[in-house]
Amino acid sequence: MALGGERLWRRAGELDLSLCLLFNRGVRRSAIQRLFTVISRLGNGVLWYALMAALPLSHGAAGLISALHMAAVGVVGVLLYRLMKTRFNRERPFVHHPQIRLGTMPLDRFSFPSGHTLHAVAFTWVALHHHPSLALVLIPFTLLVATSRMVLGLHYPSDVVTGALVGAALAAGSFFFL
Repeated sequence: MALGGERLWRRAGELDLSLCLLFNRGVRRSAIQRLFTVISRLGNGVLWYALMAALPLSHGAAGLISALHMAAVGVVGVLLYRLMKTRFNRERPFVHHPQIRLGTMPLDRFSFPSGHTLHAVAFTWVALHHHPSLALVLIPFTLLVATSRMVLGLHYPSDVVTGALVGAALAAGSFFFL
């Protein structure tokens, strides 16, 4: 890699860490830490499973189709997420940077990409494709899930952005295949 490329790569890493530290300041306030811990737990599947269970009850056959679509995207998302995590092996920010305060225990060892964000974006996009009226709830929730990953010291911003892009690509691809 050329000297300019190395400098650019290093600068990107410094920016990633700076933003991570900025978001992580929120964990110093117990109310913010509790809020984002709850958001993180809900984003770990609880809200999505509840939504998939509720859609057929509230929307009949159309709800069942959207719930099955979400489930299929979820399965592929887990496979992609696990493949990427084991390939890249990027340690979580709090491991290498003692100034980053851990807000809740991680589900696994590696941070890249953010699986919470990947699934939140993918599920939201699919759900909104079928039920646009859910936008007022799902879009803010998805943004909170993504933010929670950095506030809690579990992910760098680049992990979250990559998770969002992979989730969006997964959802978009599912419209083509399903």
